[in-house]
Amino acid sequence: MEPTIEQLKAFFDFCVRASNLFRDVALVRFEKRTSQIVILIGETIQVEILSNWDNIIR
Repeated sequence: MEPTIEQLKAFFDFCVRASNLFRDVALVRFEKRTSQIVILIGETIQVEILSNWDNIIR
C-alpha cells in the first residue's frame, strides 16, 4: 500500500509550514498497517495524516 495523493499533499504542506517556522522535521514514517503518514516535528509535535487525509496533531 502507498500513500494517497491527498496524504502526500498534506505531508508537503506540513513540511513547508514547519520549515517556515524554522522547525526541524525529525522523523517521517509511512505506517503500512494503518496507511498513515507520521511526522515528528522538533521534539514535541507529532502529526498523523490519515488515509482519508484528515490530520491529527498532538
